[in-house]
Amino acid sequence: MSVQKLLVVGLLLLFHSMGMAAPEEPSSTVLLQVGSSTPNKNGFNFSANGFSEQISQAKDVVTNTASDLMSSAMGFLGVPYKRGGNSADNGFDCSGFVVALYQQTLGLVLPRTAAQQAEVTRKIEVSELQPGDLVFFNTMRRAFSHVGVYMGDGKFIHSPRPGGQVRVEDMGAKYWQTRFNGARRVAPLENP
Repeated sequence: MSVQKLLVVGLLLLFHSMGMAAPEEPSSTVLLQVGSSTPNKNGFNFSANGFSEQISQAKDVVTNTASDLMSSAMGFLGVPYKRGGNSADNGFDCSGFVVALYQQTLGLVLPRTAAQQAEVTRKIEVSELQPGDLVFFNTMRRAFSHVGVYMGDGKFIHSPRPGGQVRVEDMGAKYWQTRFNGARRVAPLENP
């Protein structure tokens, strides 16, 4: 199927999902003129430059979202570990830290446990890791028993254990390498 036809189908689905009637044109007429710099008669402009600009803007949103997450996460440095904790005032356990970070920064409510967080997020390869992605470890003889937030450059931030505080660690350390279970991406951090 051509790019033009895919765009037409996509727009028709969009119109339908928004409860709008599709533009009145015969189905054999192309609704979009890809590569044109002027809007078609329906007011759409899908020029190659315009589309690239939209992709660039979407990437900026993803980058800003990750930056916001990292800034917020750094604000929690030093907050003490507390089993079952999910606030800076009372302390965090690992998954409570992730829940609070995503809820306070992006307004997203993630499940409460590390294992549940792994279930509802998209599996990614280590080579795909970006700031804001979740990293999971087996620290209690079961998969996905610990979670942290990837910061970039092989570092992650987490609430480690009783007696500890939210801190940044190196994923390359032997302890974390041998316990690594995988990485996941939360939907708002998806690239277009």
